[in-house]
Amino acid sequence: MTNPHTELDLSAITAAKWADPAAFPTGEFERATEFYASMRVHDEHLLKVRGEASALIQEWTGCTPRDVGSFGTRLNLEMSDLDLGIGFPVERRDGLMRSLVDGGRAKFLGERYTSFSTTRLVFSFEIAGIEIDLSALTVEDFAVACRMLDQIDAEMTRAERIAHTWVKHLLRETGDLRAYAEWKLVTYARYCPEFNWVPIPEKAGS
Repeated sequence: MTNPHTELDLSAITAAKWADPAAFPTGEFERATEFYASMRVHDEHLLKVRGEASALIQEWTGCTPRDVGSFGTRLNLEMSDLDLGIGFPVERRDGLMRSLVDGGRAKFLGERYTSFSTTRLVFSFEIAGIEIDLSALTVEDFAVACRMLDQIDAEMTRAERIAHTWVKHLLRETGDLRAYAEWKLVTYARYCPEFNWVPIPEKAGS
């Protein structure tokens, strides 16, 4: 996999499923750092929208959501969509569907596997031009996801975030949406391998 704007071997990096910043040529890491800083200028707006979305979700569901997407892990590109998650009892999912979909608050995107034995419901709505995806996981899966996010927050270094985001940008530039979609999930898979991290190429904008 080649890209004229990089010295990196993207095929080797995607095969390894991790971007080691220590392996970046100096000039390449400097470009990656500048790019990462340019992504952070959107933080204030995304934080505001996330706060509004979280308040609505709590009002609608009675559950406090958590950012489970690339903005929450500080790995997003440009004006990313937002991915929020809640833990919701499986036996009450019919009521959740009625509240969100029948009530006209969100559209239903489908039921997806989270692990080999559990699923999550995925909904979508929009605030200020930003798409909000809401995943209703099982209560137990949500607790696992929160532990994973805490671990990413504590252990993934800023240099690793810079390297990951730069590779993500380069993969998008190649136009290979499959490789790009798979790369978006490598951090989650590294810290939480028990979940079923399935790439969704058509959701390739975050």
